[in-house]
Amino acid sequence: MQKLTAFDAAVQKMRSARPLDLSAAKWSDLQSWQQQARECLLTGLHYHPGPADLQAETTGTFDHGDYIRERVCFNTAPWFRVEGWFLLPRHAPRPLPAILLLHDWGGPMFFGKDRMFDLGDRCDLLDKFRAYAHGGRYLSETFCRAGYAVLSIDAYHFGSRAPYGKYGIPCIDPRQLLKTYEGTAEFNVYESRLRENLYLSLRQLQWAGTTWAGINFWDDARCVDYLLSRPEVDGSRLGVTGLSGGGYRTDFLMALEDRLTAAASIGWMTTNDGVAEFNLAGAIGSFCLLPGVWDRMDVPDLVAMGFPKKSLVVVGQRDALFPPAGVDESFRQIGDAYRRFGHPEYLSLKRPDKPHCYDCEVQQLALDWFAKWLT
Repeated sequence: MQKLTAFDAAVQKMRSARPLDLSAAKWSDLQSWQQQARECLLTGLHYHPGPADLQAETTGTFDHGDYIRERVCFNTAPWFRVEGWFLLPRHAPRPLPAILLLHDWGGPMFFGKDRMFDLGDRCDLLDKFRAYAHGGRYLSETFCRAGYAVLSIDAYHFGSRAPYGKYGIPCIDPRQLLKTYEGTAEFNVYESRLRENLYLSLRQLQWAGTTWAGINFWDDARCVDYLLSRPEVDGSRLGVTGLSGGGYRTDFLMALEDRLTAAASIGWMTTNDGVAEFNLAGAIGSFCLLPGVWDRMDVPDLVAMGFPKKSLVVVGQRDALFPPAGVDESFRQIGDAYRRFGHPEYLSLKRPDKPHCYDCEVQQLALDWFAKWLT
């Protein structure tokens, strides 16, 4: 763990000198708070490329017996066209509830969404990742086989959106790269190079006037557009879930995307002050950096901001990324906000005896939550 040291006093003074306190607990009128907090967050993302013309297409279809997997492409901005996997359960009645499934940041960066899907070819690296992170399962199948359409894309700089052909990263399909170099020092060199160059990419985004969090939120919101464009999907029954960085992306969608009904954020909830002192290097990545936001509000405010969404938040008691006291305080703040809104039953806060994972038991918590509100 990396703690703040020489700058403790100065940083704490900066944190206490808030230009505007948008913590939910400090406002008596929660509706006014919601509006102002959302405006602050949207402004702080520094990314609004305007309405997207999806120009969606399906470029491949794969039969898995009890479900169909489609390779889909659509625009999220005038300068981004993303590739995703879309699953349809074969026998579930239409129109279907749908889950937007967001991958985590841990594991090999060459693979984002592909970690969660059965693509027909196995490899030790991804099998080991799924074993500790997802209980050995393909996370997409957990939800699809429960009767949900499932959509997932790569976050910026992951998987198909890595900067191939730049920064010494070969211009090669990552699965072929893995087949060629898996278990060798050369693959580790490429993976390390990709992670190191993430920060160059983020400097470019800052130079362009935007943030990684802004791009991620906008891309994920356009995924909601895509789900609404599918005739097989019931647009009134949309949910979102993800682990770790995917849980963090879920928190932002809770806050800002009103077309979602329910959410399950797994493995990313704490207070900012708590985690900054406990695990600055391990938990606060560049996707967390939003000047002009975190000196006004805190991470638990994102969930409270999303009311009346039906929100499940899960952080394992043995999750080493977050300070237990910070997690407990964030849960207290979220619970207090939902009680003040008058609907505590719309919220479920869980602290299972788990490490940082979305294993089979945690998946069942999410399935039960979505079954309650989406089916």
